[in-house]
Parts: sequence; structure tokens; C-alpha cells
Amino acid sequence: MSQEAGWDVEKIRRDFPILGEKVYGKPLTYLDNAATTQKPQAVIDTLAQYYSKENANIHRGIFCLSEQATKRYKTARHKVQGFIGAASDKEIIFVRGTTEALNLVAQCYGRTFLKAGDEVLITHMEHHSNIVPWQMLAEGIGIKLKVAPINDQGELIMEDFKKLLSDKVKFVSVVHVSNALGTVNPVKEIIHLAHAKGIPVMVDGAQAVAHTPLDVKDLDCDFYAFSGHKLLGPTGIGVLYGKKEFLEKMPPYQGGGDMIRSVTFEKTVYNDLPYKFEAGTPHIAGVIGLGTAIDYIQSIGLERIEAYEQELLSYGTEKLLQVPGLRLIGTARHKSAILSFVLGEAHAHDIGTILDRQGIAIRAGHHCAMPVMQRFNVPATTRASLAFYNTFEEIDRLVAALHEVTEVFR
Repeated sequence: MSQEAGWDVEKIRRDFPILGEKVYGKPLTYLDNAATTQKPQAVIDTLAQYYSKENANIHRGIFCLSEQATKRYKTARHKVQGFIGAASDKEIIFVRGTTEALNLVAQCYGRTFLKAGDEVLITHMEHHSNIVPWQMLAEGIGIKLKVAPINDQGELIMEDFKKLLSDKVKFVSVVHVSNALGTVNPVKEIIHLAHAKGIPVMVDGAQAVAHTPLDVKDLDCDFYAFSGHKLLGPTGIGVLYGKKEFLEKMPPYQGGGDMIRSVTFEKTVYNDLPYKFEAGTPHIAGVIGLGTAIDYIQSIGLERIEAYEQELLSYGTEKLLQVPGLRLIGTARHKSAILSFVLGEAHAHDIGTILDRQGIAIRAGHHCAMPVMQRFNVPATTRASLAFYNTFEEIDRLVAALHEVTEVFR
């Protein structure tokens, strides 16, 4: 039982209609929150309200619906600014998700300020979204990608990171929390070390933003990216935070409506921030829905959410290690509530299929982090990722099902 004073997980669960569903006649046990979180009724209602009563395009309409939609869109941007502690709402760029944000920085910053022979430093625990864009840049302009190693616990080896942080490194891009291991990186220390050498830092915050309080001014990161759908919000919406001084110097990512101030056949003058990076009609409903998701999270409090999820992680770690033949992949001292494991000779996909028949939704595969799998010499892992609406009973249900898996593969 949670030691968090006044924590009522059953009351919270009632806010998420999908958690009352059944799968194959069994209660849904949803343990795939690192892939996407479920949506509270408040977010669902916001989307329904917008599409049924407020739908209009924003910014240039002079009629009531457009003005109302524009106001709600701008309000949501202010909510994001406050949620992450940005200095200005002009530093909040709406994108489709973390992947687009990382690609935007790689292309707009990378092609403008990096040159052949410059190095970009990442870590061995990165998601493909923070590997492939830099490889594409390497192919395009000749930069070199350097990779800081991790230890057997899945922790970044800081001494090696420091050694790799040479004068040739002109950009650092690191994950805040590993989606495959749960490792929480010391991003504040990483940023401090990089800034001491005048190197900008990008942080992939997809797995962090819903699980721990964030203050980008305190971190002093130059860029920070996250996805709305991992934050109880809609799919197809995300955020790139960037310091104004960088965003103003970067060229836009795409051309079209809203990112322009004026256009002639001879020349285009780009719009001010943040609109310079938001070409075309945005995901208006997604932005407004993300604002509602932030309201919901703040009504509970990220400090309380983090404390409860750490209790779940501690309990889940203890219980999983009691399953014969189970080995956790990712045992860092500082972890988020992610439990990746292998179980005897059973393949992760077989485990996932068996658990699914028990109503248990987990992730099985390489988790878009194939280099992590190679580092631990496994083809794939089974991953249970927890959120604040999960329960200790659901972990018990997972463990009981894993005992059944061991019987099947005995």
C-alpha cells in the first residue's frame, strides 16, 4: 500500500475510462506507459468539446469560433511554458512529437552551425530518434557521431563521457530517461560540463516529463523535447523548448503558412518566434488537449506522482526478481518506473503474447533502442512501464502471469 499521504489510486483510476475495460474477459492491466499513456476523461472531453462546438482554424479568422480557438491555443502554450519553467512562451515550439523536435534541431541547428569534422556526442542508451537524425546529418555535411558508453547497470560512464567531451565536440544530445532501461541520466551535470566548454545541449525528455518535475531554466539546457501522448495528452502533438537566443538564429524547418511575415516571388520574411517554426495549420485540438493534460497532472502534483511511482518501481523490482530465471536489464541506482527484463529462453514476443491473454499489456522488442539490446547481448526485452494510475495488485498480476510463462517454457 502506498505510503503517500492521501493517495487514492482507485479514485485516480476512475478518471481514466479505458482502465475499466476488459481484454479476453480479463481486467485490463495496462503496463505500456513508456509507449503511450492513457487519457483522463478531462482530455477526452476537451477534444470532444473542441471538435463538436469550437472547431475552427486559428490566428487569421475574424469570426467568433476562430477567435475562441486561437485564445485556447495560446492559453495552452502558456500552460506548457509554466509547466516546464521556460522564460517565455516564445521558446515553446509545437511539433508532432519528440522525434520531430530532435529532427528539427539536427537539421536547423546542425546544418547552420556545424561543419564537416565537428563532433556530436550522444550516449549508448539513446532512442533511435536521437541517433538517426545525427547520422543523417553526418551523411549530409560530414559531422562525426561520438557515443559515450554505459556500464552493466545501464548507467552512463561519466568519466568516459568527460573524456569524449573534447574540443571537437560542438553539440551534445542526450536522453533524460532511457525508455529501454529506465536510467535517469545526470543531465544537469552533463549540461554543466558541456557549457563549461561552450557546447550547447539538447535533452530528449520523452520519458521524463510525465514522471518528474521539470525546470528548464534550472537545468539550463539549450533545447528540450517531449511528446504529448506520453503526458496523458493526444497523439500527434509535442513540444520543442529552445532558448530564444538559439531559435532566433536558426532557419525554419518548413515553409508555408503562419511561419511567414511577408512573401513575394523575390523574398520571404519569416515570422517571429514561435511561429517561425510552425508552418501550416497546427494540431489545434492536440495543443488544447495537451493543455488540459497539464492541468490534470498539476492538479495531482508531479512530486506526488514521482513518489508513488518510485514505490511501484521498488515493489515491482522486488517481486520480479523472485520469478525464476528472470533477469532485469537496467539496474541503475537512479531509475524511473521502467522494468525491462529477459526470462530464461522465452522470447519477449512469446512472453508478450501469453501476458496479453491474461489482459496484461506490456511492450516486447527492442523499444527503438537497438544499440541498447546489442550492449546487453539480448535480441529484445519485455518491458513493463508504470504510471501513477497503476497499482500494486497489477504488479502482482504481472508476476503471477510470468510464473505461468516459466511453466510453459520449462
